[in-house]
Amino acid sequence: MAHNIFRNEYMQIPVVTRFYVTACTLTTLAVQMNVVSNLELLYHPHLILKGEVWRLLTCFLFFGHLGFNFLFNMVFLYRFSRKLEEGCFAGNPAGFIVMLLFGATLSLLTSTFVVRVLFLGESLATMIVYVWSRRNPGVMYNFFGLFTFQAPYLPWLLLLLSFLFGGSVLSDLIGIGIGHIYYFLEDVFPNKPGGFKILRTPQLMKTLFNGPQADPNYNVLPEDRPGGFNWGEGRPVGQ
Repeated sequence: MAHNIFRNEYMQIPVVTRFYVTACTLTTLAVQMNVVSNLELLYHPHLILKGEVWRLLTCFLFFGHLGFNFLFNMVFLYRFSRKLEEGCFAGNPAGFIVMLLFGATLSLLTSTFVVRVLFLGESLATMIVYVWSRRNPGVMYNFFGLFTFQAPYLPWLLLLLSFLFGGSVLSDLIGIGIGHIYYFLEDVFPNKPGGFKILRTPQLMKTLFNGPQADPNYNVLPEDRPGGFNWGEGRPVGQ
């Protein structure tokens, strides 16, 4: 019975978020149980050119050993990835994948040519949070019941927390920068005089990933339902 409840809840998570968070969790568990070394997962251009191409993917899957920092990252990755996929990318997982690929590509280029970062998952997670915050500027975000502020301040709060708790401030800065580039290309530049849409989702990806329209009975996050719990939630200004 409990197994069925868990499975049903798990399958309610939108597909891209479900795949990414699951892959991150399984990768961390594999490192924790010494099935694989984190040294085999990190981003290393020289080793990739020698054939270890899996590093292009695995460097986005390892968020550190099990502990508070890992759980904190997973909570925010899950929550805001799901919010984006169920929100502005509802019915368009292909577009969400394009956003993630854009963020991953710029992260890899930054690590290769600007500043070396071995694991890039935190940068991608911060990008996701940044894009959500800019697309919801009027939402007041309740941070675990401690205090409330407008959504655009959230990435900067996470940056401050990384600094205070010894996290990767550099990864947060990279994620914020890449998130802003994506936001500008998608939401600002096309609306300028003479502007146009630069990032486009290939038709093949739409055919493969989008499929039929979402089920109208789809279950959203519990805290977004009327009467749900209120830790870490967002609500429009004035409500």
